[in-house]
Amino acid sequence: MNQPIPTNLTLVSRNRSFGGWQSVYRHHSAVLDCEMNFGVYLPPQAETQSCPVLYWLSGLTCTEQNFISKAGAQQFAAQYGVIVVAPDTSPRGCNVPGEEDSWDLGTGAGFYLNATQMPWAKHYRMYDYVVSELPEAIAANFPVMAIRGIFGHSMGGYGALAIALKNPGMFKSVSAFSPIVTPSLVPWGQKAFQNYLGDNKSDWLAYDPMHLIKSAPERLPILLDQGDADQFLGEQLQPDVFAQACAEVNHPLTLRKQPGYDHSYYFIASFIGDHFAHHAAALAQPGF
Repeated sequence: MNQPIPTNLTLVSRNRSFGGWQSVYRHHSAVLDCEMNFGVYLPPQAETQSCPVLYWLSGLTCTEQNFISKAGAQQFAAQYGVIVVAPDTSPRGCNVPGEEDSWDLGTGAGFYLNATQMPWAKHYRMYDYVVSELPEAIAANFPVMAIRGIFGHSMGGYGALAIALKNPGMFKSVSAFSPIVTPSLVPWGQKAFQNYLGDNKSDWLAYDPMHLIKSAPERLPILLDQGDADQFLGEQLQPDVFAQACAEVNHPLTLRKQPGYDHSYYFIASFIGDHFAHHAAALAQPGF
């Protein structure tokens, strides 16, 4: 079945890619109270059957464009018959005081949580957007199975881990590139958590993968790729601390340190195929 363009979404762009279609849509988010863009890649298989869906969460300063134009994901999505959804990283155009003052807070830096502090609380609810509103919009408009995986990069890698750990049973697979795995302990996370969630550090732990892993009720195997030439490795990322937390509770983790690779999309594009293979093994259905 050749999928029609949804009428309740505004089509921003649509391009043929590896036998499928890479599109960007705009819709009104009630949760964020603003217009939001998201990318959707429909593989060739989606023309005749429903497919599993894989959510990608991008990092600081990114939009939906970074992943869909730089990662080289479409060829692997087509190979494995997986729909890939890539949302924006924050609300936009909400005129929240301070949202344009720095690159690591506000616009482009939603941190995939629900802000509780003013002036952020009304619009900065990316957790609810990614966990509830966006999947509902995808299910209503595209031929997706109720089988999902999630992955991301940097802030988005943190978001993928936190969301998967906070929602047991929602995802069949999870992975990350260069994730902020200990946000309560590093400057990026501390700045975001203090502004969005306030001074009570117990509230921070509800979104901290290193804390969440300690009581995770399911054991989704985690694939984590980290470049050893990443300029943010020591101060912001600290994968070894997370690996130790996983080891203490016997949570399955594959941490790969890739020699010479940095924090860029050159790194992501080099290993994106391995991540698709990781997810495809968990998402596989007869016929794929």
